Parts: sequence; structure tokens; C-alpha cells
Amino acid sequence: MEHVDALRSLLEADRWCERVRAQRDHLPEQAELTDLETQLRALLAALKEAQSAHDPVAAAYETAHESTVTLTARRDRLQKTLDASTGGARELESITHELESVRHACGEAEDVELTLLLDLEPAAERVESIKRQAQPLVTRRGELQGTIAGLVETLNDELQSLQHDRDARSNSVAEPWRTRYEAAAKRVSGSGAAFVDAGRCDGCRIALAPLDLDRFKGTVGGDLMECPSCGRLLLP
Repeated sequence: MEHVDALRSLLEADRWCERVRAQRDHLPEQAELTDLETQLRALLAALKEAQSAHDPVAAAYETAHESTVTLTARRDRLQKTLDASTGGARELESITHELESVRHACGEAEDVELTLLLDLEPAAERVESIKRQAQPLVTRRGELQGTIAGLVETLNDELQSLQHDRDARSNSVAEPWRTRYEAAAKRVSGSGAAFVDAGRCDGCRIALAPLDLDRFKGTVGGDLMECPSCGRLLLP
């Protein structure tokens, strides 16, 4: 029966490893990070859409503003020239005519600039609003990534220590039981043995058929049967 005690010890070690591995792979912080990244991806899509609406208006506004500045400067120069002019009536008429034309063009440019500005302000606010929403999420993402990295490192260290202990316990199991256990563990990607709890294998949680349950109850002398469903060694 020494092999049964050794298998129980090995099973305990494997289940501890499974618990730590499950804890590492299902951190609540990781779930939060996944949800947060989903939100950030949605905000990024919204930002691209808002940017695509904003950028053409911003470019058109910049062009209109430059045109207004140029025309305004031209208008002011003509006004100064007219005010200081000592030329004849024909020259004054020419300057006045050009000034009126520039004034008209300047007014039209200002109207276009104002219209574009009225379109640009809500588009710019939409872009900034999305950025404001994203900023705390980006900060939180960095915090979570740091926390997760620290937790994973700690749990990996613990798992490494448990794995060393597990390997030592495996080496203490006599053959052929160690080979059978390790083969079952490889098949199920977990512990290679299980207990029977309320007529069920507590590894796969599937109930034993009545004949299999009777067979299990009738094992004597350290003989062990395998779970018909998962193949784990069933320990008394």
C-alpha cells in the first residue's frame, strides 16, 4: 500500500499546482484588463471616425483663414495707399476700385471662415471628448499591466517551487504506478489520479456505473483501477 500513499501525495502536489496555475491564468485583473481593452478599441474606432470628420474641415478652415489673412493685409495696404495718395483722379479711381474688390473678397472669405469655424468647433470637441474618455482608461491599463506582471511573476515562482516538490514526489512512486499515473496525467493535462466522491470520479466528475463502482469497492491489496471516463487512477 506504500504506492497508494505515494500516489496520494503526488495527487495532492499536482492539485496544488493546478490551483496555482488556474489562479495565474484567471486573474481578476486580467479580466478587467480584457474588458478595458475592449472599451479602448471601441474608443479608438470612434476617434478615427471623429478624426475623419474633423480633419477635412480643419484643413478647409486653415486654407480659408490664410486667405482671409492675405486679403485683409492686402485691403489694409490699399487703404493706406489710398489715404496717402497724391496722384490724379484716374489713379485714385483705380486704387478705390481695387480696394472695393478686395473688401468684397475679404468679406466673402470671412464668411467662409466663420462657417467652417462653426462646423469645426463641434468636430474638434468630439475628438477631444473621446480623448478625455480614453485617458483614464489608458492610465488604468498601465496600472493593470504592471499589477498583472507582478502577480504572474510571483505565481510562476510559486509554481516552480511546487513543481520541484511535485517531481520529487513523483520519483518516490514505485513502478509501474508512476508510469500509469504520468500517462493518465498527460492524457487529461492534469493530475493522473482521483478519488471517488459520492460515486463520482472527482477528477472528471462523471458518475461511475454500478458495476464499475462495485469493482472499485472490491479492489484489495493495493490494486487500482482506472476511471472508465477519464483514465485517472482511482485511489481508495
